[in-house]
Amino acid sequence: MTLLQRLDRLPLSRPHYVLLLIGGLGYTFDGLDGAVVAFLLPSVREQWALTSAQSGIIGSATPIGYLVGATIAGLLADRIGRRRVMMWALAFYCLFTLVAAASPNFSFFVGARILAGLGTGAESAIIAPFLAEFVPAKRRGWFIGALAGFFSFGYVIAALLGRFVVEGGGDGWRWAQVLTALPVVLLLWWRRSLPESPRYLLLRGRVAEAETVVVRMERGVERATGRPLPAVEAPAGVVAAQPAVQQASPTLLSALRFLFSRAMARRTAVVWSLWFVATFSFYGFFSWIPTLLVDRGFTVTKSFEFSIIIYLAQIPGYFSAAWCNERFDRRRTIAAYLIGAALSAFALSQAGSAVTIVLAGAVLSFFLNGTYAGLYAYTPEVFPTWIRATGTGMSSAFGRLGSISAPALIGFFYVSLGFGGVFTMVTAVLVVGVVAVLVFGLSTAGRSLEELTETDAVHAAQEDVLGTPTVGGTRA
Repeated sequence: MTLLQRLDRLPLSRPHYVLLLIGGLGYTFDGLDGAVVAFLLPSVREQWALTSAQSGIIGSATPIGYLVGATIAGLLADRIGRRRVMMWALAFYCLFTLVAAASPNFSFFVGARILAGLGTGAESAIIAPFLAEFVPAKRRGWFIGALAGFFSFGYVIAALLGRFVVEGGGDGWRWAQVLTALPVVLLLWWRRSLPESPRYLLLRGRVAEAETVVVRMERGVERATGRPLPAVEAPAGVVAAQPAVQQASPTLLSALRFLFSRAMARRTAVVWSLWFVATFSFYGFFSWIPTLLVDRGFTVTKSFEFSIIIYLAQIPGYFSAAWCNERFDRRRTIAAYLIGAALSAFALSQAGSAVTIVLAGAVLSFFLNGTYAGLYAYTPEVFPTWIRATGTGMSSAFGRLGSISAPALIGFFYVSLGFGGVFTMVTAVLVVGVVAVLVFGLSTAGRSLEELTETDAVHAAQEDVLGTPTVGGTRA
């Protein structure tokens, strides 16, 4: 019985839920930091007399940093470990969120938000692939979908900060950012509580450390359940393997060569497309909705109150999709929620009254965030262990091209297209994602990470890129 078979046979119990809470709180504060910018925009725009284009640049600042942070973090996590990168990223983003709060002018604020986004992107890109390596295949879809659901709590908190802190006027927009920096206290908890991924440790040849982590998980599950550990049930025809041992770490060039090799190009193209579609639509909607509502004639207070309702719809969106991940597969879940998002985005483009705008916005919020619950579960599953963090980080980073372009494009086209036109544009983008995942997506539900990624074709591509024979999986 391999270490990974021992790990994968464990039923979900307290040790897994502790990991879910620790990672989920990280996502809560990541969501809070990203979402609060939408509520800062009206105050910042008024204080510095900004144009719509300049407001769009502020909306794009955090995603620019996110793109760089996600790319760097993935490469570092596959080189020095998931846990270390995640903790330093959190500290970095907290620091520059505080710097942004003290910004004296527009240019300084944009620079600070870019650097804060770098930390946010680095942390967000690591949490899902890191925790996916602890969870049994049968429950991984629900677990990672529920993990992503913690983003929704951050968005709701951001809406509350907008309503009760930012909307108060004066330096409220500064104090809101100070409050988003509080998660730095999580660093002490993480340093004491989080183990490194056993899959990463095995990959680096640190077998004794991996054994220690697995034994700790086994003992924790036994204590939590009060029952003997279950026997291993390996699916018929599946090779029981450790991840291929490969000491060389990916570089940016070798990672790109592998991700677009014949064995991986289809997987990579689908995942990258989905990240772009979801993130373009998400940021196009959430970065501008408070400002667009104000421009439609609603007061700032009423706009923020509407946003709280819209953001609350994220919570059932995420957790319903987490449930669907295991019952209908990630691919079908993503497609279904993208279709729902496209229909509700079109409905929003036709809405005229306050009631219809809020209703359509809430439904769009439900489906867009449900899409992310499927996408966060799906992405780490399609990449091998040696490049899982890099592949996930680069996919997320590519998606940030959508979040960078969406606020700026909507700011530019809003003048000519109006409220309805910009959400018709979002609808068209979402339809592209539906086609990509249904036609080219991979079925992953109930399959171990090694079953999905330790194949002859994938190993051959790895050997071709790195020039080093692999060990384990189905190749010698």
